[in-house]
Amino acid sequence: MLTLGSLFDGIGVFPYAAERNGILPVWASEIEKYPISITRRHFPNMLHLGDITKLNGGKIPAVHVLTFGSPCQNLSLCGTRTGLAGEKSSLFFQAIRIIQEMRDASGGKFPVICLWENVMGAFTSNDGMDFRAVLGAFEDTEISMPTSGNWAGAGMVRGRCPDLAWRLMDARYWAGPGRLARRQRIFLVADFGGRRAHQILFKPRAMLTLPRPCTAGGLPAAERDRGPVIETGGRVPILRPFQLYRMRGAAKHGQHTQFRGSFGRAADPFPTLLASGVTPFAFWYADDSAGGCIRFPTEIESERLMGLPDNWTKYGENGELIPSMHRYRALGNSVALPCADYIMAGIAAALRE
Repeated sequence: MLTLGSLFDGIGVFPYAAERNGILPVWASEIEKYPISITRRHFPNMLHLGDITKLNGGKIPAVHVLTFGSPCQNLSLCGTRTGLAGEKSSLFFQAIRIIQEMRDASGGKFPVICLWENVMGAFTSNDGMDFRAVLGAFEDTEISMPTSGNWAGAGMVRGRCPDLAWRLMDARYWAGPGRLARRQRIFLVADFGGRRAHQILFKPRAMLTLPRPCTAGGLPAAERDRGPVIETGGRVPILRPFQLYRMRGAAKHGQHTQFRGSFGRAADPFPTLLASGVTPFAFWYADDSAGGCIRFPTEIESERLMGLPDNWTKYGENGELIPSMHRYRALGNSVALPCADYIMAGIAAALRE
């Protein structure tokens, strides 16, 4: 049986994707109360190891696959931009330490595959030197900057152990049109057991269907079609999400045309869900524009925008309701399930071959 451990686990999306692809989630490390409770409900048999800074990789259960979406606050374009030296994002090196400790204790056998996920801003933080440091930390050697001075959205480092490949993936392209929010994230695969990283990240493969809703007990509800976010009764709904990041930039620089354009355009995807706040959108029916309104997405709508089952974040370990603000925060910090599914399917296929 292939096994998985999840550092900086959040609400258990990597374990869920692993389980959907026949990989057993064994343990998770997380420190926030509500995400831990949500994950315990969905994975009651998974160990919770707590604070990553207090773990020794040689003393926790060795796993085939180790995933980690280390904190991005210091790398994000919306964050402090202090980079890997920042208090939060420097926890990346704790994960590298645990990987090395586990490999030392297992004679270089585990983990076989590591998966790192982070924001697109990691490419440009500190003039690209932070992503260079990420690659160098995996390879334990100096990695040269590209001659262009910019990191490409996809690439590889070959000929060393581990074999590395990375890819920038936008969640909105990994399900049907309009099903997911925009979410541009870097996914980096490190293969310590071969030269399969490029197959995992770039090989075309069939996608799993979006999951069914969950009941209060954490089990799937009776099968039904997933309807649209707003039931329309045959009427045509119009949605225009506000592009708040664009709006703030236009307001700061006095760009009136761009500011008006930030109030939603027909081709705009739903913006990235953020942990720091909820993005409003305008809604009306095509035959009743005067009857429209401006509102925020519900928690269920936010879960669907991440490809997750309805009510994935609604209940905690003992069936207690999770406060709304903590549901929105957890979803804003999470991983889009279809992207995790695609990569986990590649990992499972590579390891079984």
